[in-house]
Amino acid sequence: MTTPARLLVASAVLALIAPATAGACACGCGIFDVGDGTVTPVASDTGLSVWLRYDYMDQNRNFARGADAPASDNTDKRIATSFFTVGAEYMINRKWTVMAELPLSRRDFTTIGADANGHDVIETVPFTALGDGVIQLTYSGFAPDMATGISFGVKLPTGRYTSPRDRYGNRPYDRDTLLGTGSTDLQVGGYHVGAVASRLNWFAQAQYRFAVATRGGYRPGNELDAALGLSYDLAAGGRSLGIAPALQLLGSVRAHDTGMNADPLNSGYRRLLIAPGIKFQLSRKLSVYGDVALPLAQYANAASSLAIEGKSGQLVAPALFKMQVNYGF
Repeated sequence: MTTPARLLVASAVLALIAPATAGACACGCGIFDVGDGTVTPVASDTGLSVWLRYDYMDQNRNFARGADAPASDNTDKRIATSFFTVGAEYMINRKWTVMAELPLSRRDFTTIGADANGHDVIETVPFTALGDGVIQLTYSGFAPDMATGISFGVKLPTGRYTSPRDRYGNRPYDRDTLLGTGSTDLQVGGYHVGAVASRLNWFAQAQYRFAVATRGGYRPGNELDAALGLSYDLAAGGRSLGIAPALQLLGSVRAHDTGMNADPLNSGYRRLLIAPGIKFQLSRKLSVYGDVALPLAQYANAASSLAIEGKSGQLVAPALFKMQVNYGF
Protein backbone atom coordinates (compact mmCIF):
# COMPACT_ATOMS: atom_id res chain seq x y z
CA MET A 1 0.00 0.00 0.00
CA THR A 2 1.38 3.43 -0.90
CA THR A 3 2.11 6.07 1.72
CA PRO A 4 -0.81 8.34 0.68
CA ALA A 5 -3.13 5.33 0.88
CA ARG A 6 -1.91 4.49 4.39
CA LEU A 7 -2.54 8.06 5.52
CA LEU A 8 -6.05 8.07 4.14
CA VAL A 9 -6.94 4.73 5.68
CA ALA A 10 -5.60 5.97 9.00
CA SER A 11 -7.71 9.13 8.75
CA ALA A 12 -10.83 7.12 7.99
CA VAL A 13 -10.24 4.72 10.86
CA LEU A 14 -9.57 7.58 13.29
CA ALA A 15 -12.87 9.22 12.32
CA LEU A 16 -14.68 5.95 12.93
CA ILE A 17 -13.21 5.14 16.34
CA ALA A 18 -11.72 8.33 17.82
CA PRO A 19 -12.99 9.12 21.30
CA ALA A 20 -11.93 12.78 21.15
CA THR A 21 -13.99 15.66 19.79
CA ALA A 22 -13.06 16.74 16.31
CA GLY A 23 -19.43 21.12 9.37
CA ALA A 24 -21.47 22.78 7.84
CA CYS A 25 -24.73 22.21 9.63
CA ALA A 26 -24.92 21.31 13.27
CA CYS A 27 -27.42 18.55 12.63
CA GLY A 28 -24.79 16.53 10.78
CA CYS A 29 -25.32 16.98 7.05
CA GLY A 30 -21.56 16.89 6.41
CA ILE A 31 -21.78 13.09 6.38
CA PHE A 32 -23.56 13.28 3.00
CA ASP A 33 -20.39 14.67 1.39
CA VAL A 34 -18.42 11.45 1.87
CA GLY A 35 -18.95 7.83 0.88
CA ASP A 36 -19.47 5.83 -2.27
CA GLY A 37 -20.73 8.03 -5.06
CA THR A 38 -18.54 10.94 -3.91
CA VAL A 39 -15.11 9.34 -3.57
CA THR A 40 -13.42 9.91 -6.93
CA PRO A 41 -13.99 12.58 -9.59
CA VAL A 42 -17.21 11.79 -11.47
CA ALA A 43 -15.68 12.19 -14.90
CA SER A 44 -13.50 9.41 -16.26
CA ASP A 45 -11.74 11.76 -18.67
CA THR A 46 -11.21 15.46 -19.20
CA GLY A 47 -14.52 17.30 -19.30
CA LEU A 48 -17.60 18.45 -17.46
CA SER A 49 -19.82 16.38 -15.17
CA VAL A 50 -22.93 17.38 -13.25
CA TRP A 51 -24.99 15.73 -10.52
CA LEU A 52 -28.14 16.12 -8.49
CA ARG A 53 -28.18 14.65 -4.99
CA TYR A 54 -31.13 14.19 -2.66
CA ASP A 55 -30.49 13.61 1.04
CA TYR A 56 -33.06 13.19 3.78
CA MET A 57 -32.97 12.86 7.54
CA ASP A 58 -35.71 12.98 10.14
CA GLN A 59 -34.27 13.83 13.57
CA ASN A 60 -37.05 12.74 15.92
CA ARG A 61 -35.28 11.11 18.91
CA ASN A 62 -33.74 12.99 21.78
CA PHE A 63 -30.31 11.58 22.53
CA ALA A 64 -27.96 12.39 25.42
CA ARG A 65 -24.45 11.01 25.58
CA GLY A 66 -24.74 7.32 24.55
CA ALA A 67 -28.45 6.63 24.96
CA ASP A 68 -31.98 7.82 24.28
CA ALA A 69 -33.14 10.61 26.57
CA PRO A 70 -36.66 11.71 27.56
CA ALA A 71 -38.29 13.89 24.92
CA SER A 72 -39.34 16.22 27.74
CA ASP A 73 -35.67 17.12 28.31
CA ASN A 74 -35.50 18.92 24.97
CA THR A 75 -37.69 21.82 23.80
CA ASP A 76 -36.89 20.80 20.20
CA LYS A 77 -39.05 17.87 19.10
CA ARG A 78 -38.31 17.17 15.43
CA ILE A 79 -36.13 18.38 12.55
CA ALA A 80 -37.08 16.86 9.19
CA THR A 81 -34.88 18.01 6.31
CA SER A 82 -34.68 17.38 2.58
CA PHE A 83 -31.46 18.53 0.89
CA PHE A 84 -31.44 19.04 -2.90
CA THR A 85 -27.83 19.58 -3.97
CA VAL A 86 -26.78 20.58 -7.48
CA GLY A 87 -23.12 20.08 -8.29
CA ALA A 88 -20.71 20.27 -11.18
CA GLU A 89 -17.06 19.48 -11.69
CA TYR A 90 -14.64 20.17 -14.48
CA MET A 91 -11.66 17.91 -14.96
CA ILE A 92 -8.97 20.26 -16.22
CA ASN A 93 -6.70 17.28 -16.86
CA ARG A 94 -6.12 13.90 -15.22
CA LYS A 95 -4.40 15.59 -12.29
CA TRP A 96 -6.67 18.53 -11.45
CA THR A 97 -10.43 18.79 -10.97
CA VAL A 98 -12.46 21.78 -9.81
CA MET A 99 -15.87 21.21 -8.21
CA ALA A 100 -18.73 23.41 -7.01
CA GLU A 101 -22.00 22.49 -5.33
CA LEU A 102 -24.95 24.35 -3.81
CA PRO A 103 -27.83 22.90 -1.75
CA LEU A 104 -31.42 24.02 -1.62
CA SER A 105 -33.05 22.67 1.53
CA ARG A 106 -36.52 22.27 3.00
CA ARG A 107 -36.70 21.93 6.78
CA ASP A 108 -39.67 21.44 9.09
CA PHE A 109 -38.69 22.33 12.65
CA THR A 110 -40.99 21.38 15.52
CA THR A 111 -40.26 23.04 18.86
CA ILE A 112 -41.93 24.47 21.95
CA GLY A 113 -42.59 28.18 21.55
CA ALA A 114 -44.92 30.79 22.99
CA ASP A 115 -48.31 31.94 21.72
CA ALA A 116 -49.63 35.51 21.79
CA ASN A 117 -50.44 35.16 25.50
CA GLY A 118 -47.05 33.75 26.44
CA HIS A 119 -48.30 30.18 26.89
CA ASP A 120 -46.22 27.24 25.71
CA VAL A 121 -47.28 25.85 22.35
CA ILE A 122 -45.74 23.26 20.04
CA GLU A 123 -45.13 24.83 16.65
CA THR A 124 -43.88 23.35 13.36
CA VAL A 125 -42.19 26.06 11.30
CA PRO A 126 -41.25 25.25 7.69
CA PHE A 127 -38.13 26.78 6.18
CA THR A 128 -36.94 26.57 2.56
CA ALA A 129 -33.72 28.33 1.59
CA LEU A 130 -30.32 27.94 0.03
CA GLY A 131 -27.66 26.25 2.11
CA ASP A 132 -23.92 26.87 2.16
CA GLY A 133 -22.13 26.31 -1.14
CA VAL A 134 -18.74 24.65 -1.58
CA ILE A 135 -15.91 25.18 -4.06
CA GLN A 136 -13.19 22.51 -4.09
CA LEU A 137 -10.00 21.68 -5.98
CA THR A 138 -8.84 18.05 -6.15
CA TYR A 139 -5.41 16.77 -7.13
CA SER A 140 -5.36 13.15 -8.32
CA GLY A 141 -1.97 13.03 -10.04
CA PHE A 142 -0.15 10.71 -7.65
CA ALA A 143 -0.64 7.79 -10.08
CA PRO A 144 -1.89 7.45 -13.69
CA ASP A 145 -5.03 5.61 -12.57
CA MET A 146 -6.12 8.55 -10.32
CA ALA A 147 -6.54 6.08 -7.44
CA THR A 148 -5.36 8.58 -4.81
CA GLY A 149 -6.33 12.21 -4.45
CA ILE A 150 -6.28 15.14 -2.05
CA SER A 151 -8.67 18.08 -2.02
CA PHE A 152 -8.79 21.63 -0.73
CA GLY A 153 -11.98 23.62 -0.54
CA VAL A 154 -13.92 26.48 0.97
CA LYS A 155 -17.49 26.50 2.28
CA LEU A 156 -19.13 29.82 1.54
CA PRO A 157 -21.76 31.54 3.74
CA THR A 158 -24.44 31.44 1.04
CA GLY A 159 -27.06 29.87 3.32
CA ARG A 160 -29.55 31.86 5.35
CA TYR A 161 -28.54 32.08 9.01
CA THR A 162 -31.49 34.10 10.35
CA SER A 163 -34.67 32.43 11.53
CA PRO A 164 -38.05 32.75 9.82
CA ARG A 165 -40.98 33.80 11.99
CA ASP A 166 -43.73 31.54 13.23
CA ARG A 167 -47.40 32.58 13.22
CA TYR A 168 -46.94 34.46 16.51
CA GLY A 169 -44.02 36.51 15.23
CA ASN A 170 -41.33 34.53 17.08
CA ARG A 171 -38.08 33.38 15.49
CA PRO A 172 -37.91 29.76 16.73
CA TYR A 173 -34.80 28.55 14.89
CA ASP A 174 -31.59 28.58 16.89
CA ARG A 175 -28.30 29.11 15.07
CA ASP A 176 -27.53 25.39 15.13
CA THR A 177 -30.83 24.49 13.44
CA LEU A 178 -30.62 26.98 10.56
CA LEU A 179 -29.76 25.94 7.00
CA GLY A 180 -26.69 28.18 6.88
CA THR A 181 -23.99 28.69 9.50
CA GLY A 182 -23.00 32.23 8.52
CA SER A 183 -19.39 31.11 8.59
CA THR A 184 -16.69 30.71 5.97
CA ASP A 185 -15.01 27.33 6.41
CA LEU A 186 -11.94 25.69 4.96
CA GLN A 187 -11.90 21.97 4.25
CA VAL A 188 -9.20 19.46 3.40
CA GLY A 189 -9.71 15.86 2.39
CA GLY A 190 -8.45 12.90 0.48
CA TYR A 191 -9.39 9.54 -0.97
CA HIS A 192 -7.90 6.28 -2.14
CA VAL A 193 -9.43 3.43 -4.10
CA GLY A 194 -7.91 0.01 -4.66
CA ALA A 195 -8.71 -3.46 -5.95
CA VAL A 196 -9.22 -6.47 -3.70
CA ALA A 197 -10.05 -8.81 -6.60
CA SER A 198 -10.97 -8.44 -10.26
CA ARG A 199 -14.34 -6.80 -9.57
CA LEU A 200 -14.15 -6.15 -5.83
CA ASN A 201 -12.84 -2.69 -4.91
CA TRP A 202 -12.24 -0.87 -1.65
CA PHE A 203 -12.14 2.83 -0.88
CA ALA A 204 -11.22 5.18 1.94
CA GLN A 205 -12.10 8.85 2.20
CA ALA A 206 -11.83 11.58 4.82
CA GLN A 207 -12.78 15.26 5.00
CA TYR A 208 -12.05 17.81 7.73
CA ARG A 209 -13.83 21.18 7.90
CA PHE A 210 -13.21 24.14 10.20
CA ALA A 211 -14.52 27.70 10.35
CA VAL A 212 -12.11 30.58 9.74
CA ALA A 213 -14.57 33.51 9.70
CA THR A 214 -17.85 33.73 11.62
CA ARG A 215 -20.82 36.03 12.00
CA GLY A 216 -23.48 36.70 14.60
CA GLY A 217 -21.82 35.14 17.62
CA TYR A 218 -21.84 31.57 16.36
CA ARG A 219 -19.00 29.27 15.36
CA PRO A 220 -19.86 25.75 14.20
CA GLY A 221 -17.75 22.98 15.66
CA ASN A 222 -14.92 21.56 13.59
CA GLU A 223 -15.99 18.32 11.91
CA LEU A 224 -14.25 15.24 10.52
CA ASP A 225 -16.27 12.91 8.27
CA ALA A 226 -14.89 9.70 6.79
CA ALA A 227 -15.89 6.61 4.86
CA LEU A 228 -14.38 3.15 4.47
CA GLY A 229 -16.04 0.59 2.23
CA LEU A 230 -16.23 -2.09 -0.44
CA SER A 231 -18.01 -2.17 -3.79
CA TYR A 232 -18.50 -5.07 -6.18
CA ASP A 233 -19.03 -4.51 -9.90
CA LEU A 234 -21.46 -7.12 -11.23
CA ALA A 235 -20.76 -6.14 -14.84
CA ALA A 236 -18.32 -8.46 -16.61
CA GLY A 237 -15.91 -7.79 -19.44
CA GLY A 238 -15.66 -4.04 -18.89
CA ARG A 239 -19.20 -3.35 -20.04
CA SER A 240 -20.46 0.21 -19.52
CA LEU A 241 -23.81 -0.99 -18.15
CA GLY A 242 -23.84 -2.61 -14.76
CA ILE A 243 -24.80 -2.80 -11.11
CA ALA A 244 -22.38 -2.34 -8.23
CA PRO A 245 -23.57 -2.98 -4.64
CA ALA A 246 -21.53 -1.37 -1.87
CA LEU A 247 -21.12 -1.64 1.88
CA GLN A 248 -19.43 1.12 3.85
CA LEU A 249 -18.77 2.45 7.32
CA LEU A 250 -19.35 6.16 7.80
CA GLY A 251 -17.96 8.08 10.74
CA SER A 252 -18.33 11.63 12.07
CA VAL A 253 -16.59 13.46 14.90
CA ARG A 254 -17.75 17.00 15.61
CA ALA A 255 -16.61 19.44 18.30
CA HIS A 256 -18.84 21.67 20.42
CA ASP A 257 -20.25 24.82 18.81
CA THR A 258 -19.00 28.04 20.40
CA GLY A 259 -20.03 31.69 20.62
CA MET A 260 -22.64 33.69 22.50
CA ASN A 261 -25.44 32.40 20.24
CA ALA A 262 -24.31 28.77 20.38
CA ASP A 263 -25.36 25.95 22.69
CA PRO A 264 -21.95 24.45 23.51
CA LEU A 265 -23.18 21.86 26.02
CA ASN A 266 -25.82 20.42 23.66
CA SER A 267 -23.68 20.31 20.52
CA GLY A 268 -20.93 18.07 19.23
CA TYR A 269 -21.12 14.34 18.69
CA ARG A 270 -19.42 11.15 17.56
CA ARG A 271 -21.11 8.49 15.48
CA LEU A 272 -20.49 5.36 13.44
CA LEU A 273 -22.94 4.25 10.75
CA ILE A 274 -23.20 1.33 8.36
CA ALA A 275 -24.50 2.16 4.90
CA PRO A 276 -25.43 -0.47 2.31
CA GLY A 277 -25.80 1.08 -1.13
CA ILE A 278 -25.99 0.34 -4.82
CA LYS A 279 -24.87 2.03 -8.04
CA PHE A 280 -26.58 1.60 -11.40
CA GLN A 281 -24.45 2.46 -14.44
CA LEU A 282 -27.18 3.18 -16.98
CA SER A 283 -24.84 4.27 -19.77
CA ARG A 284 -21.26 5.44 -20.18
CA LYS A 285 -22.40 8.91 -19.13
CA LEU A 286 -25.29 8.33 -16.72
CA SER A 287 -25.25 6.63 -13.32
CA VAL A 288 -27.50 6.54 -10.24
CA TYR A 289 -26.33 5.80 -6.72
CA GLY A 290 -28.26 5.41 -3.46
CA ASP A 291 -27.70 4.24 0.11
CA VAL A 292 -29.27 4.12 3.56
CA ALA A 293 -27.05 4.82 6.58
CA LEU A 294 -27.99 3.25 9.91
CA PRO A 295 -26.27 4.12 13.23
CA LEU A 296 -24.17 1.42 14.87
CA ALA A 297 -22.99 3.65 17.71
CA GLN A 298 -23.33 7.31 18.57
CA TYR A 299 -22.56 9.75 21.35
CA ALA A 300 -24.17 13.20 21.62
CA ASN A 301 -22.91 15.83 24.02
CA ALA A 302 -25.63 16.97 26.43
CA ALA A 303 -26.00 19.42 29.30
CA SER A 304 -25.74 17.66 32.65
CA SER A 305 -28.14 19.99 34.43
CA LEU A 306 -31.59 20.28 32.93
CA ALA A 307 -32.64 22.71 35.66
CA ILE A 308 -29.82 25.15 34.84
CA GLU A 309 -29.66 24.83 31.06
CA GLY A 310 -33.38 24.34 30.35
CA LYS A 311 -32.71 21.54 27.85
CA SER A 312 -30.51 18.50 27.56
CA GLY A 313 -29.76 16.35 24.54
CA GLN A 314 -29.73 16.49 20.77
CA LEU A 315 -32.15 15.25 18.15
CA VAL A 316 -30.87 12.30 16.10
CA ALA A 317 -32.25 10.44 13.09
CA PRO A 318 -32.80 6.65 12.99
CA ALA A 319 -31.62 6.55 9.34
CA LEU A 320 -30.06 8.79 6.70
CA PHE A 321 -31.00 8.51 3.02
CA LYS A 322 -29.00 9.52 -0.04
CA MET A 323 -29.59 9.28 -3.80
CA GLN A 324 -27.37 10.85 -6.46
CA VAL A 325 -27.66 11.04 -10.24
CA ASN A 326 -24.42 11.72 -12.16
CA TYR A 327 -24.07 12.71 -15.80
CA GLY A 328 -20.79 13.20 -17.60
CA PHE A 329 -20.64 15.18 -20.83
